[in-house]
Amino acid sequence: MSEERFITTCMNKKEEEFETSLRPQTFDEFPGQDKVKERLQIFVEASKQRDDVMGHLLLCGPPGLGKTTLAHIIANSRGCEIHSTSGPVIEKPGDLAGILSSINEGDILFIDEIHRMSIAIEEYLYSAMEDFFIDIVLDQGVGSRTVKLTIPKFTMIGATTRQGMISAPLRSRFTMTSRLDYYNAETLQKIVLRSAEILGTNAAPDGALEIARRSRGTPRIVNNLLKWTRDYAQVKKCDVIDKEVADKALNMLDIDMNGLDEMDARILETILVKFKGGPVGVKTIAIAVGESIETIEDVYEPYLIQEGYIMRTAQGRVATDKAAQIFGINIIEMAGKQGSLF
Repeated sequence: MSEERFITTCMNKKEEEFETSLRPQTFDEFPGQDKVKERLQIFVEASKQRDDVMGHLLLCGPPGLGKTTLAHIIANSRGCEIHSTSGPVIEKPGDLAGILSSINEGDILFIDEIHRMSIAIEEYLYSAMEDFFIDIVLDQGVGSRTVKLTIPKFTMIGATTRQGMISAPLRSRFTMTSRLDYYNAETLQKIVLRSAEILGTNAAPDGALEIARRSRGTPRIVNNLLKWTRDYAQVKKCDVIDKEVADKALNMLDIDMNGLDEMDARILETILVKFKGGPVGVKTIAIAVGESIETIEDVYEPYLIQEGYIMRTAQGRVATDKAAQIFGINIIEMAGKQGSLF
């Protein structure tokens, strides 16, 4: 291995260990998502009392809310090993067979972005999840034959940001489906204070709350913003991350008081100013802001819709009065000039 590759590998491993250190290891350490946690704790405890393998579980919701973390917490609580992979990595049946043949009874197979698996791979999972075997086809043509591979009883945990893209036959094989929602600012504040303690950073409650308010309801984002604010405080010689320090640090990232970043503002401004509040199609918005349709739909729109800044209609996206107020626009007057926005 070259010296450059060795250094890169060590840095990646160090970063991975660093990220892992911020992740809660037990249900008690995991803040928020109380209803989901309660269901999962019963799910795990019941299997422990029966000394039986847990049923299959599907975790869904926007990215960065803790689906992977919960999968590892379940494994820790159950006292079993977790084998992690992702949908795009499993390209052919042999890949899946290799993974399944390496697990032990009671282990967890965690597949992130499970909706991105091909239909051919999904079909192999049907028998694996229900009857714990897969049929492998050897050779090709007239000499081909099928070999039945028996696998130990295991628990499948799938994570997805787009539940609707999972085929109905696969979705029906999960015993439980749990959806994670965005976090409120108070819960995210607890995450900031906990992460700051792990990082050895002095964060005041008001500074933690300021970071939390601008984190789009997402723990992954709140930790990233905390690390940036820590760097800012270190360079600017600030002993404590208070509200003023957090505000200055986040303003440098163009994240405003409402938690909207530069792209959020561009999307809202495009709908409000260029297209008079809408309705306007997402394809047009994507061209106007120079971003892909998928990114807008998966990354930006969920938060903007949930916070009430835009609405989806049959005709296209429409900006709300809440969005107009940010830019000082009277949406009622605008609606009167062009007829009706709705």
